[in-house]
Amino acid sequence: MRMRMMLALLLATAAIGPAAAQRSDNERGGVQTETQARHAGTDDGLIWNVIGLFGLLGLLGFKREHSEDSYHPSPIE
Repeated sequence: MRMRMMLALLLATAAIGPAAAQRSDNERGGVQTETQARHAGTDDGLIWNVIGLFGLLGLLGFKREHSEDSYHPSPIE
């Protein structure tokens, strides 16, 4: 049963076709997409990468502490 499922999955992925079968720029009329235009530009946006890095580091502030990490007096005391 497991072998049949693996074979069916392999055949299904082979039937989809290779990723290289996509259209090239010549078939699109020479019009670049936004991503291709950004990659062709010389501006690498280093400042935006640094700002994004600080933003990701800021997300560490949302990390929850363990409940045993701080002192909370119990109501019995």
